Amino acid sequence: MQGGPTHLSHLLLWLLLAQTSADLPMCKESDYHFEYTECDVLGSRWRVAVPNKADTCTGLPDPVKGTQCTFSCSEGEYLNMQSQQCQKCAAGTYSLGTGVAFDEWDSLPSGFVTHGMNTNGRDVHTDCSNSTWTPRGDYVASNTDECTATLSYAVSLKKPGTVSFEYFYPDSSIYFEFFVQNDQCQSTDSENRWMKISESNWSQYRVELSSGNNVLYWRTTAYSLQGSAVKPVMLRNIAISGVAYTSECFHCKPGTHSAKPGSARCTPCPAQTYSNKGATVCHQCEEDKYAEAGSGSCKPRPACTNSDYFYTHTPCDSEGKTQLMYKWNEPKICSETVEGAVKLPASGEKQTCPPCNPGFFVTNSSTCEPCDEGFYSNGTACTKCPVGTEPVVDFEYKWWNTMPNNMKSSIFHREFSDSEHSTAWEVAGEYVYTTPGDQDSDYLMLTLSVPGYRLPQSIATDSERSELSRITFVFETMCTADCKFYFLAGYNQWNNDVVEEWKGSNRKQSYSYLIQRNSTTSFTWTFQRTEDFNVERKYSADVAKIYSIHITNVIGGVASQCRRCALSSAKAGSTCVPCPTGHYMVNRTGVCKSCPPNTFIKADHAVGEAACVQCGPNTERNKAHTACLSDCALDVQTTGGALLHYDFSPLANVTSFHSSPRFTNKGLRYFHRFNLGLCGREGRVPATCVDNVTESGREVKGYVCQSTVVPSDIRSQSVVSSQPFLIGASLIGVTTDTTLSSISSPKWMFPSSSGLPDVIFYYKSSETTQACKQGRSAAIRLRCNPTVTSKDLITLPSNCSEGTCDGCTFHFLWESQHACPLCTKNHYREIVSACIQGIQKTTYVWQQPLQCYGGESLPAQKVSACVTLDFWLKFGVSTGTIAAVLLISISCYFWKKTRKLQYKYSKLMMNSGDKECELPTADSCAIMEGEDAEDDIMYLTKRSFFTKKMKSFSRERTSDGFDSVPLKSSSSHQQREEEDSDDA
Repeated sequence: MQGGPTHLSHLLLWLLLAQTSADLPMCKESDYHFEYTECDVLGSRWRVAVPNKADTCTGLPDPVKGTQCTFSCSEGEYLNMQSQQCQKCAAGTYSLGTGVAFDEWDSLPSGFVTHGMNTNGRDVHTDCSNSTWTPRGDYVASNTDECTATLSYAVSLKKPGTVSFEYFYPDSSIYFEFFVQNDQCQSTDSENRWMKISESNWSQYRVELSSGNNVLYWRTTAYSLQGSAVKPVMLRNIAISGVAYTSECFHCKPGTHSAKPGSARCTPCPAQTYSNKGATVCHQCEEDKYAEAGSGSCKPRPACTNSDYFYTHTPCDSEGKTQLMYKWNEPKICSETVEGAVKLPASGEKQTCPPCNPGFFVTNSSTCEPCDEGFYSNGTACTKCPVGTEPVVDFEYKWWNTMPNNMKSSIFHREFSDSEHSTAWEVAGEYVYTTPGDQDSDYLMLTLSVPGYRLPQSIATDSERSELSRITFVFETMCTADCKFYFLAGYNQWNNDVVEEWKGSNRKQSYSYLIQRNSTTSFTWTFQRTEDFNVERKYSADVAKIYSIHITNVIGGVASQCRRCALSSAKAGSTCVPCPTGHYMVNRTGVCKSCPPNTFIKADHAVGEAACVQCGPNTERNKAHTACLSDCALDVQTTGGALLHYDFSPLANVTSFHSSPRFTNKGLRYFHRFNLGLCGREGRVPATCVDNVTESGREVKGYVCQSTVVPSDIRSQSVVSSQPFLIGASLIGVTTDTTLSSISSPKWMFPSSSGLPDVIFYYKSSETTQACKQGRSAAIRLRCNPTVTSKDLITLPSNCSEGTCDGCTFHFLWESQHACPLCTKNHYREIVSACIQGIQKTTYVWQQPLQCYGGESLPAQKVSACVTLDFWLKFGVSTGTIAAVLLISISCYFWKKTRKLQYKYSKLMMNSGDKECELPTADSCAIMEGEDAEDDIMYLTKRSFFTKKMKSFSRERTSDGFDSVPLKSSSSHQQREEEDSDDA
């Protein structure tokens, strides 16, 4: 037998069961069903009977050899397991032959599993048990909260096959992915898992499947950071081929039918008809009931109300008149015969046609046609632009007699239906307004499509200083419920982003949006009366009106005026050229004049000298005269008179950081990521924020931008970024002042104990929002902190965790060692060491606290020769010794001289004879040869030696150079004696 051990074990098991259940009743055909065993290596299998309930009967049919594993039936057929032959499906049923299809979602089909889970971090405790895919009859809808909902289906394919399905994915606020995991646990590549935003109501997707076990996953995670409603992802018509056979046909779901046997699919019933499950024909509704296409039952017609009709205008006739027309909403479901029903007002009232829109003219048939190129119009007749001027090309709609060709209205049903009602906005002369939808929860959309943008000829060569385009519209909402009005921009109707949102009633007002990319070619206005389900036309009186729409620099647009431009020559018919770089036009005369130094030209093309804007402090204009730049260098004069030099070049590269984690109401964790490009000259790399949720890849570039990031394992990406917007598009100035150009950076936001002033960079963005009518701005405060070695220590204000307190002005504190002034000689001091062994060291150290970085380096240590204390001690001892020796020598010398004088004195005394006090007579008063000049002859009196010595020093010197010695001679002595005798 070809079954091998596996088949033998099945037979033994069957015999064992037959023996143990001999006392049970015999099985009927309704008590069991047939299944095939697993295919063996030879591709064969056995057909066995399997009881529907265990231990209920006995006598099951014996196993028989089954069909080959590759056997399959055609579309519209099924495999009869009793005869193991293919048979056609009966009328009212269908079959895919080698596959299975799921198009009925009253409940979750067998084999499908759905569950919700939290993928936003283990620290977030959110109940996601109810966040699942929900069957909605014709389709299955995803969750719309921040949990992750997964829909899965496991299938075993006998041969390679496919899976196909239709999906509607209208909202970029949901992450939607589809992937397949095979029996080797290999998943689809992450790049192919990302489902694209639907280009129309329903998109089709098809994936090849390999043979074996396959598990299909549809996974969504929604997030709504602005509190707006999220549109769910919807799936329908899931078909899987490659299962080799199907053993039964599927009944047609209600609202569909199959009239012939062998049908591969069922046909929807037309409007005003219905069908039950497994129907072969559709039945007509009764007169007082109605049914939409694909309905399973008819509903009573309600009484007609004022909400069931709308009014519009016919095109102008040859007399310049238009008729006011009233029409029932289609399809008409109300009844005019029911008690209390209103009648349709009479149509045909004639009114004067409104003027044509600017750039158009009235034809002979009273229709509006656009002016030719080079002409302009105020809505009546076209006029050629004068020489030296050019047409200002745009689209301006302020009269609404007919819907413009490039505008379309549509309805998106939050609860999907096949309704043919598609009129969402209607013209009404002075405005366009919303009509009642099928339900008050419908989204009424008005879409404007443009081919692109082109700058006027006079500024085409100077596009850097020009705004690409701007759209401005005037609107009004009047609501009694929680209505919402959205303005969206993108590159098609189904792939756009919410730019602004208004809630409730709003007085007549104007809104302007700056267009920065040529790919932004679609604009949508959406009005929703309420988010509540199952509310049918209860708030149909709530209305949104748009009075005017104006969009500039549009390719293929029309002109309402002409603009004076510079003349290339004095010749007649000269073409328009822009003023030279750095020049402005004098009062639209065509004469260009140079702007003052260090000014740039405003992007809004203001005329006159007002177009020249002075650059802010410590900035210089670029070469194109379009903006002011900073070279990252700055000199600051302190209050003490010191000049500080800064160099922020190391901080010039784009730096990214994010705020602290934030959470939505359902616990979705997200961050605000900021990208900063502090400074730099022309050619610098700007800060860029992108949107990688949708395939549009929208991005913004400038000095400061923000995006919202959600860390998750969705799509196997670590971070998903969305909702980028620009905070700082241009640099206003660099200063230490806390206020510049109405932008304030208070000190209390970032208190500091340092004596150094913070350097503040101020930025501005011209993109306005409902909350920021003057645009957004940013102030980056740079603070010196030599201990911070990293370049990206950026913090937000503690009392404004999102970086802004008012949503418009953002504040950042950037601490870094590179934010310190450059070091100079004033930032360090010298320390001289003691002289050790004849060596003295001079060391330089920074002043504390250190408040500089880079610049002048700390000088190296100096080493010099010196004289130590030991030397001076030795020198002193030596000097003292020498002085002592010298003193002793002098003393000896004078002692010798004294001895000599004593000797002479003694000699004189001996020569004086016996007479007391009488000296011998000197032969000469001079010092004779052989005698020392220092041998002074003292008066022989009884005076002290010191007195006599002093007197000797005080004697006078004679003119001949000899000292005069006052010695008494013998003659004088004799004369004195004679005088004494005479007296006697």
